[in-house]
Amino acid sequence: MTKDKLIGVDLGGTTIKFAILTDQGEIQQKWSIQTNILGDGKHIVPDIIESINHHLDIYQLDRSRVIGIGMGTPGTVDRENGTVKGAYNLGWAKENAVKEPIQAGTGFPLFIDNDANVAALGEAWKGAGNNDADVSFITLGTGVGGGLVANHQLIHGVAGAGGEVGHIIVEPNGYLCTCGNHGCLEQYASATGVVHLAQDFAEQYVGESRLKKMIDDGDEVTSKIIFDLAKEGDYLANEAVDKVAYYLGYASATISNILNPSAIVIGGGVAAAGEFLRERVEKNWSVFAFPTVRTSTVVKLAELGNDAGVIGAASLARK
Repeated sequence: MTKDKLIGVDLGGTTIKFAILTDQGEIQQKWSIQTNILGDGKHIVPDIIESINHHLDIYQLDRSRVIGIGMGTPGTVDRENGTVKGAYNLGWAKENAVKEPIQAGTGFPLFIDNDANVAALGEAWKGAGNNDADVSFITLGTGVGGGLVANHQLIHGVAGAGGEVGHIIVEPNGYLCTCGNHGCLEQYASATGVVHLAQDFAEQYVGESRLKKMIDDGDEVTSKIIFDLAKEGDYLANEAVDKVAYYLGYASATISNILNPSAIVIGGGVAAAGEFLRERVEKNWSVFAFPTVRTSTVVKLAELGNDAGVIGAASLARK
């Protein structure tokens, strides 16, 4: 029997996404379950094992056709030993064994990496990266993550901290970051960062603005609201979006100047603002990009949405 199937697992704080794919990265089945983080996340690994075994039975897939399982997870990943720690949204503060029990419970080899890294692999392989050898990925969500693919391989660095693009300093001595440094990209381009910037701008602004009125009235303001108001022409909202695009353009150019990828791909919830954000980022990027980079690297939006994680995870097993 030919081994031609991959299983991808994208572990998140609220849901665990699964997919069965061909070895060419085409999704054939996908499903998800809720992440049970009770008891310091002790149910997560057993739930993953049970769900994979259950669905292989449902789909009547011959187990001898499965190449392996690839998995993306939050936290600090020891890829060799297959352990995860510091994934606080899962209840995994201390080191948790993942690889060994899943391999024992399913009978398949497991390959594991950080969730932002595997999303980068997914976009590089089947998404905006067009399977190019060199692709850089920035994901904008509650934080800012990313993954850097060079010669079809993720850059991990000596301690696994390679590709921490959210911690590029874009504003020296700026906002305090959760990492302890000041002025990290994450504090300006994440969903919360966009709101923080808008609130600071609102304090200085005295003109007419629906966004300023909402902030002054104590209404709930989200990054989506800010982008929607900017699209409607709200002056203050546009000032905030312009500043976010400046920081993103600066960070993207820094990455581009070092790695010269074929594409800088921007994804995640904040990137749902689409072309409205991308073209502003590109405008700033082109100011800071090295001339050769400016003509060989392109700034693109991610294409895979929620599937990037399972596709990229599956590619770990393929390799």
